[in-house]
Amino acid sequence: MSRSLDDWLDYQQRVHPSAIALGLDRIRTVWGRLGAPAPAPVVITVGGTNGKGSTVAFLDAMLRAAGRRTGVYTSPHLLRYNERIRIDGEEASDAALVAAFERIEAARSRDGEAIALTYFEFGTLAALLLFAEAGLGVAVLEVGLGGRLDAVNLVDADAAIVTTIDLDHQDWLGNDRDSIGREKAGIFRAGRPAIVAEAHPPAGLLDAATAAGADLRRLGRDFTMEVDGDGWRWTAGGMAVSVPRPALAAPCQPLNAAGAIAALHALRERLGWHPAALAEGIVRARAAGRLQRFGGAVELVVDVAHNPQAAAVLAAWLRAVPCAGRTIAVFGALADKDVAGVTVALQGLVSRWHLAGLDLETPRGLAAAALASQPAFVQPALHAGPDAALAAAIAEARPGDRVLAFGSFFIAAAALRLAAREALPAR
Repeated sequence: MSRSLDDWLDYQQRVHPSAIALGLDRIRTVWGRLGAPAPAPVVITVGGTNGKGSTVAFLDAMLRAAGRRTGVYTSPHLLRYNERIRIDGEEASDAALVAAFERIEAARSRDGEAIALTYFEFGTLAALLLFAEAGLGVAVLEVGLGGRLDAVNLVDADAAIVTTIDLDHQDWLGNDRDSIGREKAGIFRAGRPAIVAEAHPPAGLLDAATAAGADLRRLGRDFTMEVDGDGWRWTAGGMAVSVPRPALAAPCQPLNAAGAIAALHALRERLGWHPAALAEGIVRARAAGRLQRFGGAVELVVDVAHNPQAAAVLAAWLRAVPCAGRTIAVFGALADKDVAGVTVALQGLVSRWHLAGLDLETPRGLAAAALASQPAFVQPALHAGPDAALAAAIAEARPGDRVLAFGSFFIAAAALRLAAREALPAR
């Protein structure tokens, strides 16, 4: 009997003994057995600590506005695994994913040698297969973790973007920005555009890009994005483009948009240059769980900020967009996250904390009691999981208050499900 999509996803989590196993040897061998299909004539890879998903959303929207057929691979998903693979704006179907997984399983088990693939590696190969068969113009690939040894780096990108560099996933990437920057620079290729969309990148990132022989293009040196009336003005050399403010609300979004435009500018001889499509894409771009707001007497704000850098951006937005009443936070985190750094960034901005345990959601999740040991949490309410924490926070809130659901993707997913159930209007 054939497996369903859920069956396949459960199976993939048992095939490899580790949830995360960086390295390209295993996946490269299986990819070769599949014929090493190129996903598209043009590939753009996006890495970085924060801002990857938003940058991918900008690229996808701008390219589609210009008439390009796109394939987008992102992770993790929020509500459905299918979100990870989109072709021309449509999520991959269960049937297409199952068919891809069947081909990957056959290839990995060929010649009497079963190669253990991780959950993420299965998904990456499925995306490459589906994209190769879809007749795309451009594939946009989001790095899962790091860069140099991430499965996405199997493909040589025609242009690569690194958004920001900060401390996250230190167990795998290193304990300082230079080390992490060197790992993320691994997606750059000799002679090809390497977009750095951070004003003050670490030396490790720049040194690695130079050593790779990449065509380095830096924010603030080679391109800029500045406020221009009610919108922004992107410039590179003698070229300028005026674009409106994006629907994506976080203060970092102009930099993410600037990096996306810089990549398209670098590839303009192959993709054309369409200023009107850039402006249209900036407005159209959406990324679930990135300062997503839902209305009502009590506003619900959903954000996937799960490290200190992302929390600082969230804090800046909270200061710039205050609510009439209290901010009641629902927070949960994985065990490898800098919870203290996240909470310090939000000091004085949260009136009440509801801490959600994630240990029942994933082996990497922290229990609510473990979260509560942080001194920043004063008399927090503890809950076994995200749904209970959200229900309690909303029950406690009064008109004019704001419920902020943030941290892990598990928290964001629970909040989005609640918004859908309650038919909360988007703001």
